[in-house]
Amino acid sequence: MGQTLTEKVLEDHLVEGTLETGEEIGIEIDQVLTQDTTGTMVWLQFEAMGLDEVQTEIAAQYCDHQTYQFDFKNTDDHRFLRSAAGTFGAHFSRPGNGICHNVHRENFAAPGKTLLGSDSHTPTPGGLGQLAIGAGGIDVTVAMGGAPYYIEMPEIVEVRLEGELPAWATAKDIILEMLRRLSVKGGVGKILEYTGPGAASLTAPERMTITNMGTELGATSSIFGTDDQTKDYLERVGRGDEYVELQPDDDADYDDQIVVDLSDLEPLIAEPSMPDNVVPVREVAGTDVEQVIIGSCTNGAYEDILPAAKMLEGREVDMQTEMIVAPGSKQASEILAREGWVAEMMAAGVNFSEATCGACIGIGHVPASDSVSLRTFNRNFEGRSGIEDDNVYLCSPEVAAAAAIAGEIIDPRDLADELGDLEDPGFELPEEYDGSKTDLIAPDEAVDDGLVKGPNIGDVPLKDPLNAELSGSALLKMDDNITTDHIIPATQDILMYRSNVPKLSEFTLSRVDDTFAQRALEADGGFLVAGENYGQGSSREHAALCPMYLGIEGVLAQSFARIHRANLFNFGLLPLTIDEETYAAIDQGDEIEIVEDVAQAVADGTEEFTVRVNGDEEFTATLYASERERDILAAGGKLSWTKAQAEDSGAAPADD
Repeated sequence: MGQTLTEKVLEDHLVEGTLETGEEIGIEIDQVLTQDTTGTMVWLQFEAMGLDEVQTEIAAQYCDHQTYQFDFKNTDDHRFLRSAAGTFGAHFSRPGNGICHNVHRENFAAPGKTLLGSDSHTPTPGGLGQLAIGAGGIDVTVAMGGAPYYIEMPEIVEVRLEGELPAWATAKDIILEMLRRLSVKGGVGKILEYTGPGAASLTAPERMTITNMGTELGATSSIFGTDDQTKDYLERVGRGDEYVELQPDDDADYDDQIVVDLSDLEPLIAEPSMPDNVVPVREVAGTDVEQVIIGSCTNGAYEDILPAAKMLEGREVDMQTEMIVAPGSKQASEILAREGWVAEMMAAGVNFSEATCGACIGIGHVPASDSVSLRTFNRNFEGRSGIEDDNVYLCSPEVAAAAAIAGEIIDPRDLADELGDLEDPGFELPEEYDGSKTDLIAPDEAVDDGLVKGPNIGDVPLKDPLNAELSGSALLKMDDNITTDHIIPATQDILMYRSNVPKLSEFTLSRVDDTFAQRALEADGGFLVAGENYGQGSSREHAALCPMYLGIEGVLAQSFARIHRANLFNFGLLPLTIDEETYAAIDQGDEIEIVEDVAQAVADGTEEFTVRVNGDEEFTATLYASERERDILAAGGKLSWTKAQAEDSGAAPADD
């Protein structure tokens, strides 16, 4: 039986384990990336492990989430990140240069390579045939030090694309259709491999829109094979010599198959407040729109903004609607400006923003109260825009531009009929991606040779080894689909403390219960209880680190999102899976006790644990963990475990 594309890349990088679904494997990592909200911890942990120099082929540090330097805290973090990149040998992208995924794909992403990033949308370069995976910061730290990255071998699902996109349908509609079919949990434990004649009809940037939002499906990664479209893009970014032909074998054996006929698609939109709440645009047409934003790592490239510019040519944004372009990279703005499109859009009433994640995480361009915002972003979780009761819709740039012109949600096909002279702008790449590289500093150009830490940058807290006895209150009971934005909000007033864990922890789960942090500190231990898909969203390890700092011992949930589950292990928190009956039986405030000697049971490989509630009822909870994960948990987290490994071997820290 032949191999899938995913299996070929994994086999080429396999250092431990076998490529059997559900088995833990260790793979060599070629490239790593991190950004400013996760990067400070990455480098503090790199320093704490005693590592001296980056060991991967490429490491890149981007400043893209909190680029607006409201006070010294953000500026100090950026200075520290620049100094860490210079000290340890990473590329440094200055604030305002662009979002990590966009800048990385322009400069470093390459077919057949592996990429590990401390951002959940790291799989973006899968559209170029790179196997890219998002992970917690400490996993990136260890991989950057030269150790393998360990992961449970996912199922590999073929997504066969047939037909071609009709007029006004886009790559964004393909991934929205996937979300409509599968939900935000439908990709958990899977790598989605796109094949078929429909895939061949898509340019590399269109493919990267799809692989970027595979994260919203919960997928481990998403990937396309390489072909002339891939080669064409690499040539346009000046890296044609990095092209490698990669395709699955004709008789490749997949775990499942999904077929999407592109010719059946129409403009789609995700209603508030979940990316899988997808309907045809015509179903919500007529809804007044006060804000439109085109941009983000999903649809912020030159070729995403250009269709909107063409649609606005000779027209104006409706007077009740504010329209913003938030480019994915400064290069996108630069090329558009050289071609005159920035002036054209400004004349139409568009405001250009700095190239930053910004608005996507509620930092800038916060919508008005009781208003509708249409965005070409990848997430519309409630409150993520910076205001709690928001109404954020997700759509393609074409649907967004149509709404800006009309002042209301409208299918662009219907707007074209109304105006009579509006044509589908199509999808066009620049002849050459020839923007300046001034803001990307290579390791041999580094301006720092030592770490520079401001007063807001603290140490990484450590957890004690796992106790034999675990007990405490159910300090908070939560519903399904709790996101990392619920656990640690990403707004500027909170995230500026990302390097100061004691302060940041004060905001833990404040969007669920603003009394939680204080109650947790006073409780001297306790548990979190949650429904399905706990911890979906961002890769920010602060969502595990801060509960650990507050004394949380474990999380009892019906299911966990992949990256957050790994982060719980990495910071020594026991992640136990419970069934619906157990979830229903536990109330907030109940006393919970794990009956077994937890430390011994974890070490012995015990899977089923007895959970005693209020000293009376008993239920069964399950620990799904590899031997390596159990060792990490027993040690109190990955930093403690890695340092102990190094001390035992008398060598540099390693993850084996």
